[in-house]
Amino acid sequence: MDKDRIRGAAKQVKGAIEEAVGKVTGDAKLQAEGAADKAAGKIQNAIGGAKDVLRDKP
Repeated sequence: MDKDRIRGAAKQVKGAIEEAVGKVTGDAKLQAEGAADKAAGKIQNAIGGAKDVLRDKP
């Protein structure tokens, strides 16, 4: 498993938590930052997945 997949998954979790806290507290800025972190985490995770596929090719 590529380190980008791990970091991406962690960033997605962090973003989801920030987004939820922002929703509950009514903090639109925190909610937006959480959504951005979540999206960045998805992208980073996808990059890591692509690296894994390329690495595993014969």
